Amino acid sequence: STDCRAGFCARTDPHLAAHAARMSPMADHSSKVHAEAPCYETSWLCVFEAVSPYMWSYMGIAFALGISVIGAAWGIFLTGSSIVGGGIKAPRISSKNLVSIIFCEAVAIYGVIMAIIMANKIEGSLIFDVTSQLEAWQAQTMVAGWCMFCVGLSVGFSNLFCGVCVGVSGSGCALADAQRPEMFVKMLIVEIFGSALGLFGVIVGIIQANGATFPKHLA
Repeated sequence: STDCRAGFCARTDPHLAAHAARMSPMADHSSKVHAEAPCYETSWLCVFEAVSPYMWSYMGIAFALGISVIGAAWGIFLTGSSIVGGGIKAPRISSKNLVSIIFCEAVAIYGVIMAIIMANKIEGSLIFDVTSQLEAWQAQTMVAGWCMFCVGLSVGFSNLFCGVCVGVSGSGCALADAQRPEMFVKMLIVEIFGSALGLFGVIVGIIQANGATFPKHLA
């Protein structure tokens, strides 16, 4: 066949024309599928949006509790070994230096308190799917999930370093008390200030958690 446009004529192969006609619907279909693909298949940044906000929230709870317990256990390990070792030569230090163990245990209690507060903030929904056009309740739930995750990191790492600080200072307090009893009160003040670091993390975590609101969407 011959195709004449604007004064120019060109001969068209009928087989090529038929092949092009068959391929055009397939191209339209592939472009449509590509346009409807989920965002996490086209962008790495969308992977964070595709993760359920409830998953982020419970990960935050796990970090707040787990890392706090690690800090408390680490501090008790450091302090307890020094109390046991120093108590061999000076048995009198074994009783009053237990206050260092209490300070370390308070770090784990901070994590438990924050985990309970965070768990009570979560409101469930029947289903949560990420769509191209987010509704208001979906966006609010995603922000709340990220906020809870950051709360867990803040509280967890604050208590981790607080536990290590109290453990090291408590260990030094026990060894110093074994040599010079008048050093106990002075070192106890250092432990009190070290223990306040975890309390700072809990206070900031509570303020952060107040900004996380999970709308109850059951429809």
